[in-house]
Amino acid sequence: MIPASFLAAIGQLGDRRFQAVLLKGLGITVAIFVAFYFVFVTVVGWFLGDSVSLPWIGSVTWVDDAISWGAIPLMLLLSVFLMVPVASAITGIFLDDVAQAVEDRHYPGLGAASEPSLADNFRDSLSFLGVLILANILALILYVFLAPFAPFIFWGLNGFLLGREYFTLAAMRRVGREGAAQLRKRHFVTIWAAGVLMAVPLTVPLVNLLVPILGAATFTHLFHRLEARRVPA
Repeated sequence: MIPASFLAAIGQLGDRRFQAVLLKGLGITVAIFVAFYFVFVTVVGWFLGDSVSLPWIGSVTWVDDAISWGAIPLMLLLSVFLMVPVASAITGIFLDDVAQAVEDRHYPGLGAASEPSLADNFRDSLSFLGVLILANILALILYVFLAPFAPFIFWGLNGFLLGREYFTLAAMRRVGREGAAQLRKRHFVTIWAAGVLMAVPLTVPLVNLLVPILGAATFTHLFHRLEARRVPA
């Protein structure tokens, strides 16, 4: 069930709606990093001024240039650690489009889904981003003391979080938030295992940017297959 759902999601990556969500998510993420760069440079420039007086050296007038150029590698370094969670959160705002594209192609007989508002999607995405970052920061402690098991801790933790997030997204469109919570409890192991499958690509550069889309598509398939098993046609 899980491999079939995952392969079906991969087979639809060429869908224009999938690609549109990816481009919107990456575009907004890059814009955020660029804006952060300019805000950082401007704010630091305000505090330091055009020049700085240093003991035994005197007035240094190239501070602005040093800040501007020094901020570039800083932003690149931050992007390595923050690009994926930020892109995931931003892309999450549009993941209903991915779920709808999956249903249109593979489950065309369904009625209209109950889609949350853009404000609800934005709130849920930011909440998930906060939990994702906080949980992984706390996990750093375990990585230090259990270094040989660090990859498994990473996959297990993020698999749980991704599984919970993406299954909820897929299920609540059809059975509501409460119904999605009940299904999560009933199929806890299956959802966690599918989440781990999503967490493994997080460690692969560039491929990890596809995780939100693959996750939304995979769990949409998984939800419908679990529902078909529960209520035979």
